[in-house]
Amino acid sequence: MTFLKRALAATTALAALSTAAMAADCPIKVGVLHSLSGTMAISETTLKDTMLMLVDQQNKKGGLLGCQLEAEVVDPASDWPLFAEKARELLTVQKVDVIFGAWTSVSRKSVLPVLEELNGLMFYPVQYEGEESSKNVFYTGAAPNQQAIPATDYFLDELGVEKFALLGTDYVYPRTTNNILEAYLKAKGIPAEDIFVNYTPFGHSDWSKIVSDVKALGADGKKVGVISTINGDANIGFYKELAAQGISADDIPVVAFSVGEEELSGLDTTNLVGHLAAWNYFMSADTPENAAFIKEWHDFIGDPKRVTNDPMEAHYIGFNMWVNAVTEAGTTDVDAVREHMWGQEFPNLTGGTAKMGVNHHLSKPVLIGEIQADGQFDVISQTEPVPGDAWTDYLPESAVLTSDWKDLGCGMYNTETKSCVQIKSNY
Repeated sequence: MTFLKRALAATTALAALSTAAMAADCPIKVGVLHSLSGTMAISETTLKDTMLMLVDQQNKKGGLLGCQLEAEVVDPASDWPLFAEKARELLTVQKVDVIFGAWTSVSRKSVLPVLEELNGLMFYPVQYEGEESSKNVFYTGAAPNQQAIPATDYFLDELGVEKFALLGTDYVYPRTTNNILEAYLKAKGIPAEDIFVNYTPFGHSDWSKIVSDVKALGADGKKVGVISTINGDANIGFYKELAAQGISADDIPVVAFSVGEEELSGLDTTNLVGHLAAWNYFMSADTPENAAFIKEWHDFIGDPKRVTNDPMEAHYIGFNMWVNAVTEAGTTDVDAVREHMWGQEFPNLTGGTAKMGVNHHLSKPVLIGEIQADGQFDVISQTEPVPGDAWTDYLPESAVLTSDWKDLGCGMYNTETKSCVQIKSNY
């Protein structure tokens, strides 16, 4: 054997040993970064439970790369800077291989610098405002073109809404989403004076004046609709005030982007029947995959009354794609896993297949559901899977941008200047 061949053989053997060592670094640790206290606990605690279920299921299948999985759970307590601290703790102290977490965009943006500094990997499961594509994040929730824009079209085309109240919690997701929607509505011919925008703090509880102001918009006889980006437990007070003022869905329909089965489970929904939500999944989806998922959830949680929701499905898809990418890569190494994530496909729970794009966003169907008296949704509209768009077409500065981590190696590529620019931050 020549020296060159011996050297090549030795290198190959070392590489194999290195890969085997990485694969055998047990247990494989999965970080769970969700608020278990504070204003967002109403939404995020269930996602923590979802991740524990998925980890348990994978372990019962034999684990991953010959290792058992171990969930490392932390509580950032709805405190946005604390998300960054807890992410750093997961990556440097607990030494997790991947993180599943965050809900609000302000919490995600708090974590981003830590992920990029330490080359961590996070799966983010909630609808958001877009305008972002990090090489360290896979976005398994909806971008605006998969939720906000289709919901607005439904108001315009199906319900004949002429005036819009854009009500949101005061942080980056509602503000950026509403900037996009204002531009979109104006392009559709809605005058600025027929678009009412209002923001309230997290946990806001006194909705009487705001609901009265929305009600007054229709004094001229024009049809008014509410697009809600209200987050967390503030939704409870908002819907209660709608009922208190006798506003039905026939009078002023509301379409919510952050209200699902979990949030409605704590409300008397009798007076909310007919109001809408736009998601990519509803518990009421009639498919064998969804029926199996619901049974697994009820068996794991030990409570047949516990509901499922859209971000749970996003974690389900993201986790299984990660498992498949790790299996294909033969390692949990972030850079190797990332390359195997591009093009990953996995069945979603509403029928069809989710696919991960090179912009780190999923293709997902858009569903619009009507609230029913039992707190479930009647699906009244469903599309084929729509690829997520990291950069909106409706803001001039974003319309020229694209994201492609596979071929361009860039999340913010300017198609006019043919150059990759630094990711802008809305935080």
